[in-house]
Amino acid sequence: MTDLTLKILFLANAIWFAMAFNAFYIRRRVFGKILVPNKADRENTAYEALVESGRFMGGFNLALSALNVFLLFNVGGFDKDSQWAALLAFNALAHASQFFGNVPMALQNRSGEGLWNVFKGVMLLIFVVDFVLMVFNAVLAVVFFA
Repeated sequence: MTDLTLKILFLANAIWFAMAFNAFYIRRRVFGKILVPNKADRENTAYEALVESGRFMGGFNLALSALNVFLLFNVGGFDKDSQWAALLAFNALAHASQFFGNVPMALQNRSGEGLWNVFKGVMLLIFVVDFVLMVFNAVLAVVFFA
């Protein structure tokens, strides 16, 4: 496995998690409207709690982005394949939690239901990119672990 492959993957992870920080923390009101598209459903305290919870999701994504930036600039800093496998598996799990968190909503969408549409716009982008990065991180983790 080349250092370049790791650097590209860590850069992709860092950018994606930074974008999630922007969406969930900085632009949490906009993202709240994506999750609750019906304006009438936004006029209650539960909606405000949802919007403000974006700070927590954004904070976690900022930490994940920072971790991947650190890894990007320290590719030579780990000398055991098992160390890389653990870090890549961690990234795969982070992306998997986002992807599989949307699967129940995607299944509801297939029958014309669901609170938000996973197969449209920014939610489709999130669904696809988290799946792709989950797979790439997991495959590299397995390669390093083998």
